[in-house]
Amino acid sequence: MAKEHWDVIRAEFVTSAVRAEQYPKPYLPEVAFIGRSNVGKSSLINSVCRRNGLARVSSTPGKTQTLNFYRLDAKRTTEQSEDRAQFYLVDLPGYGFARTNRKNKEQWSGFIRNYLEGAPNLALVCQLIDIRHNLMESDIEAYNWMLECGLDVHVVLTKADKLGKNVALSQVAAFKKALNLTEEQITAYSVLQPVMRLDLINLIMKRLEMHSEATV
Repeated sequence: MAKEHWDVIRAEFVTSAVRAEQYPKPYLPEVAFIGRSNVGKSSLINSVCRRNGLARVSSTPGKTQTLNFYRLDAKRTTEQSEDRAQFYLVDLPGYGFARTNRKNKEQWSGFIRNYLEGAPNLALVCQLIDIRHNLMESDIEAYNWMLECGLDVHVVLTKADKLGKNVALSQVAAFKKALNLTEEQITAYSVLQPVMRLDLINLIMKRLEMHSEATV
């Protein structure tokens, strides 16, 4: 692990929940991951945590049907000290389900909305979008709605290794323009490139620190 950079050194599944009383205790800062079905969310979580199989990868859209809480331990070593931090990574069900009925869709969207609107410990939402495809209306609606809720949203473009470098850069530019994002609000991610993993972890830790300072 590089000095002065955060890394996740331990991760474990804690619980699944659909209601606030089921959320885990003790309360910790939270980072939520959300995206369309089959966006590669489970693969990204396993990559960040360096634990294959921690989040189950499935080819079936809508596999995640609850809020899944994972407790992560992070560590940073500097010349002066060794810092440690703990937070929850919250895996949210995908939006834009391909294979579900209206009742289930409304139920799922209901508890996702309740969580995002009423989570005082939520420091950051990572919205995952497949870099290979054009921006979809559901992506735009979800992004704008989360901004209206006052949430800090960072766009993570998944599966960057599936495209050539120039095409990937072009896609990043297109998403930035469409969502009016700055360089600091968007990241391209490949599960095959360790440097992208550490960059995302350190971005998350920076946001957690800012959230902690803002709530003191």
